[in-house]
Amino acid sequence: MTTRSHLTTEAGAPVADNQHSQTAGPTGPVLLQDHHLIEKLARFNRERIPERVVHAVGSGAYGHFEVTNPDVARWTRMKLFSQEGKRTEVFVRFSTVAGSRGAPDTARDPRGFAVRFYTEDGNWDVVGNSTPIFFLRDGIKFPDFIHSQKYDPFTNCQEPDNVWDFFSYSPEATHQFTWLFGDRGIPATLRHMDGFGSHTFQWVNAAGERFWVKFHFKTHQGIRNLTSEEAEAIGGRDPQYHQRDLYGAIQRGEFPSWTLKVQVMPEADAQNYRFNPFDLTKVWPYKDYPLIEVGRMVLDRAPDNYFAEVEQAAMDPANFVPGIGPSPDRMLQARLFAYGDAQRYRLGINGTRLPVNSPKGVPGGARNYGRDGAMRFDGNGGRSRNYEPNSFDGPVQTNESSGLGVSVSGVSGTYIPVRHAEDNDFVQAGALYRVMSEAERERLVANIAGSLSQVSREDIIARCVSHFRNADEEYGARVATAVHKRRQSR
Repeated sequence: MTTRSHLTTEAGAPVADNQHSQTAGPTGPVLLQDHHLIEKLARFNRERIPERVVHAVGSGAYGHFEVTNPDVARWTRMKLFSQEGKRTEVFVRFSTVAGSRGAPDTARDPRGFAVRFYTEDGNWDVVGNSTPIFFLRDGIKFPDFIHSQKYDPFTNCQEPDNVWDFFSYSPEATHQFTWLFGDRGIPATLRHMDGFGSHTFQWVNAAGERFWVKFHFKTHQGIRNLTSEEAEAIGGRDPQYHQRDLYGAIQRGEFPSWTLKVQVMPEADAQNYRFNPFDLTKVWPYKDYPLIEVGRMVLDRAPDNYFAEVEQAAMDPANFVPGIGPSPDRMLQARLFAYGDAQRYRLGINGTRLPVNSPKGVPGGARNYGRDGAMRFDGNGGRSRNYEPNSFDGPVQTNESSGLGVSVSGVSGTYIPVRHAEDNDFVQAGALYRVMSEAERERLVANIAGSLSQVSREDIIARCVSHFRNADEEYGARVATAVHKRRQSR
């Protein structure tokens, strides 16, 4: 028979009784001197950290990435891609965008698809989505967009009026709304969906040449989706259905996997491409820039503790390593600040030191002159100097940037992006509608009408319908008819 360890206080002292509070006699009041009781209740009161403003409902798993195409070195000097068969540990966090903790993970919503590569040069985070595009092209609109999706300040409910009113003034979202209300708006499981870096990034090779790149994670499990009715029924029975499915598959040895593919654009193509290649509301057609296989990602280990490893995971799109850097994508530029700042607020300045966030691939971990701060739980640098430069063998700069600088000119100010020949908010949404089968179109129209018909004002509905008409006349007409029929039947 094994001997069980003793329960202790936070200070390590043994706890004599964890079932009964100290009282003044058998029937008297509870005593303030009961340190274990006070400490236990105080600890319990402080267990929750601020939840994420977006992507609060999440699931995560560990695994590895293995290079299958050594030719990637033609475009980037990132070490993790340097040779065929090279493996890098990864952590992936999947999430919904709008819901708060406890909301069903089967909601109609884009899925966050954030991949952390623990490379030998530090953490590289691809903080993407299950869609190759987004609702916006400029980060200055992001807080307003999220406010329109979250709980109304008066009703404390998600309001169709708010969702569709914002959309009616944001034609750039037409493409993403067509994705969202289409079949792929609700994946059957987290294993049965693709992931995307979504933004355009820059790759720099050993010769100092720059390329623009987009990342695509293609599922090996096949694309499978839920209808609105199926998702509502499943979410009502099991709000953590996707979480349970992911962990169950890993425990059964059915390890989910994806092929990482990229689209690569030579730097010179960007200036004269027919639309802005840095516009997050657009995709690059495969016929222009075909998919190139890079490697295979496998998830084979569930975290031991959800809070420590999933809730406290702090992904940041600004985490680059040598060979990759940002692009002029306005939405990406805003995220480079917003994500790291959000995690510093949630976890504190030392959240990057937590095991799930530490650079595991770097021997000895992070080396810098950051010290102190709340919850510093390591040696805090010990006796080493906390300034640079110094003459005590402290870490020094490499003089090698991750990417290349982007040429800039002109007077600072707020500018409408320079239009390319085919910059348009509706062309790609219409093209997406036209490649759908008739059954897919019917479901798309029904899903949009189910939500849009709940809007209280006709002018909001009319503006929204006009966006769909601009994408495709038949598309808009069918939405208008479906919305009218639903409102008439009420």
